[in-house]
Amino acid sequence: MARRSPGSPATDAERQIADLLRTAKESLRLSVAFLSRLDGEAQHLEVVEASGPASLFFRAGVTQKQETTFCQAILDGRLPAVIPDVARNAVARSLPSARIPRIRSYVSVPVRLSDGTLYGTFCAAGLTSDQGLTERDRALMEVLAKAAAVVLEPGIRDRERREVIESRLLPLMRDHRGPVVVYQPIVELATGRRVGAEALSRFPAEWEVPPDVAFAEAHSVGLGPELELLALRRAAEAVDEVTGYVAMNVSPATLVTADCLDLLVGLPLDRVLLELSEHDPVEDYQTLQAALDPLRRAGMRLAIDDVGAGFSSLRHIVQTHPDVIKLDRTIVDGVSDDDVLTTLVRSLVAFAAGAGARVVAEGVETAADAGWLRELGVDHGQGWYFGRPGPLGDLVGGAVLPSAPSPAVSRSGGR
Repeated sequence: MARRSPGSPATDAERQIADLLRTAKESLRLSVAFLSRLDGEAQHLEVVEASGPASLFFRAGVTQKQETTFCQAILDGRLPAVIPDVARNAVARSLPSARIPRIRSYVSVPVRLSDGTLYGTFCAAGLTSDQGLTERDRALMEVLAKAAAVVLEPGIRDRERREVIESRLLPLMRDHRGPVVVYQPIVELATGRRVGAEALSRFPAEWEVPPDVAFAEAHSVGLGPELELLALRRAAEAVDEVTGYVAMNVSPATLVTADCLDLLVGLPLDRVLLELSEHDPVEDYQTLQAALDPLRRAGMRLAIDDVGAGFSSLRHIVQTHPDVIKLDRTIVDGVSDDDVLTTLVRSLVAFAAGAGARVVAEGVETAADAGWLRELGVDHGQGWYFGRPGPLGDLVGGAVLPSAPSPAVSRSGGR
């Protein structure tokens, strides 16, 4: 749960917890009810519902040593969960809370998450004894504590997820390092001549996370633009080293930042193909266009990536009028033996021609697919058939890679 100082606006989760605490306080007719978090060292009061003198002692943000609390003694089995009269229990009398704030009645039950993890306690207390407290009241508190756990868990899991992501990314980003960047050739299908290369980010293998997921996770914790900029700076190292252009990937959200624009304007833009993924939503096309216009006037070309993998790429194309559309590997792999994929690729080639854009097919892995893509009118190809991603040194100088062979059988139509 988000920590907050007393008096600050409550989150939705805190408001829901407060409602549960109010139910406990009013049903048991006690002075205070609260949710605490236990971290092994201290008890933290996170949400409190108190009235009268109890409000002077019980406030959100108050902490005390966990080992000295009624809650810990109850968890340890040294005290019962329901204490109608603290004065009649020697263990309870020995604890600091029996003196300040002079608690005289108490009910506490654990708050456990769905995996059994102890989060803290759901408690109610009175400054006077209450012989009416019974096991029935404990049952009510347990029901309310389970409801509190349901409210708490999404936020807890989200914090845990953020911590895992940050623990991976922050060391990688320290000292402006970022991901390793490799380069994959892009070739003209008709001749096999390399016309460019795409810069691709690679993350540590032990993460077991593909690059698109790593970038998405970075954006989810607010580190996306910084991580993308580190990758772009590394990709830019190839611009003056290799023949042809360098294709660089960037999300629309990062592209419109001042840091990204400053980086791009310092490059020889006639050697840059900027790729926008169709998976990344665009909230404001006018702002995106305003960022792209001066770059494109300076010679930069624009590509829409992953076309055919979903629907948003078509809107990207209509709104931005790209120079290149890149066919997603899901509609390229096996196209030479699939009538449906053939029809889809042929339609996208015609669409691109009408829009004045060239077509690059990604994920070309066989000679048969390469040859058939050439027959369908695809301009350029990229994939393992032409070369796997590798270090910059593999691309220095010119190169002629395997050209797309002619298919054994012409397939002007479907089979």
